[in-house]
Amino acid sequence: MSTGTVRDPGFPTERENYLTNSKGILSWMFTLDHKRIGVMYLIGVTVSFALGGLLALAIRLHLMDPEGWMFQGANANNIYNQVFTLHGAIMVFLFIIPSIPAALGNFLVPVMLGAKDVAFPRLNLSSFYLWVFGAIFFVMALFSSGLDTGWTFYTPYSTTTDTSVIMATMGAFILGFSSIFTGLNFIVTINTMRPPGMTWFRMPLFLWATYATSIIQVLATPVLGITLLLLIAERTMQIGIFNPEFNGDPVTYQHFFWFYSHPAVYIMILPAFGIISEIISVHSHKHIFGYRFIAYSSIAIALLGFLVWGHHMFTAGMSSLTTIVFSALTFTVSIPSAIKVFNWLATMYKGSISLTSPMCYGISFIFLFTIGGLTGLHLGTLATDQHLHDTYFVVAHFHYVMVGGTLVAFLGGVFHWWPKLFGKLYNETGGRISAVLVFLGFNLTFLPQFVLGSRGMPRRYATYDPEFAFLHQMSTYGALLLGFGILVAF
Repeated sequence: MSTGTVRDPGFPTERENYLTNSKGILSWMFTLDHKRIGVMYLIGVTVSFALGGLLALAIRLHLMDPEGWMFQGANANNIYNQVFTLHGAIMVFLFIIPSIPAALGNFLVPVMLGAKDVAFPRLNLSSFYLWVFGAIFFVMALFSSGLDTGWTFYTPYSTTTDTSVIMATMGAFILGFSSIFTGLNFIVTINTMRPPGMTWFRMPLFLWATYATSIIQVLATPVLGITLLLLIAERTMQIGIFNPEFNGDPVTYQHFFWFYSHPAVYIMILPAFGIISEIISVHSHKHIFGYRFIAYSSIAIALLGFLVWGHHMFTAGMSSLTTIVFSALTFTVSIPSAIKVFNWLATMYKGSISLTSPMCYGISFIFLFTIGGLTGLHLGTLATDQHLHDTYFVVAHFHYVMVGGTLVAFLGGVFHWWPKLFGKLYNETGGRISAVLVFLGFNLTFLPQFVLGSRGMPRRYATYDPEFAFLHQMSTYGALLLGFGILVAF
């Protein structure tokens, strides 16, 4: 990389070289290079994923036995509650939301645009450090008095528990700013730094997915920030926003939380759609089928995602008319997702398919995400949701979308762009083996949980009726196989 100053038509003024320090660790800590920031994010989210994954294995090992196997003693149930809360919070806030946009997006968006960097390099670096500070708050909560509210911080649990709720919510609040800065950066970069010939409908589909994700990040994340501040105020000052003792309403918290967190599901899955659109096209050696439909469907998902938050609350006491409206809207959001799946299949049809590691992950994604999407219809239907709500059916559905979707696409993307990221080729055989192990291990983990949920096994329980033991044991063996498959990928 040259020294001195760099002049580029994408930048309004001349500015200093990216590397404010030329060598050593300071050249990474203070770099303004989008590629280096992307690699630092990649390392950070991978460490977070490893921590969240170990907590998940601890949960599954505990559920090997109906009376609990992993955590023993009088405090076993409290430890279990803290482990699953931190597993959820770390996976959602530290891994799934930032993994693709912040790690792969930071690296690839300017490369795909042919730009020298993102529009605001300093804002980019500050968003990384905000992510680090947010992660530190979560880890501090882990090592202080723990956290046992569930990753949703539902009231009245979060206003009455004596665990580190304020520390964890401050961590999530800081992470929200990181997310907003990243989204703003990508919106401005894609709007202003496209090369002259790259019109909107000549952009790579990964950029469309990133753009739609960024819109959600900028519009929805402030709602989470305000909600968490209200929760901290309620906990410290007993204002009476969510606490019924002071004329508050705990269901108000759920509305605020899900108004952010359902669009956040699309922050997690839309970038994965972008990756799969690239992988399927490249490794089928065909132009993507229905480019405009896939591009428009990304924007449609971003907009519809803001209208369906109430389907998380069908059993919370909303009026019949409200639940019917939310149920109908929930079915509409499945249409743009289905458009993508059909277009990917049409792209593969009569293509010259190479079963490379990324393609194995891509095909796995289509299968697993389709199961996740179709089981969402059961939860969006009012009658069946009454039975399935808060059972293991919801756990399985959520993981098929988030892990079978986002994680599998993330792994596929890392394999697909690995040579561009690090200038080296990976071991193709090892990559294929990891994809097969992840696919088999994932299905063995979560298919039994659909059966558990339909039979009435509630989620988040540390102990259970012995009749569910066999399915729980199958799920645990699947989790161990899944963990081994991810280890092979690493």
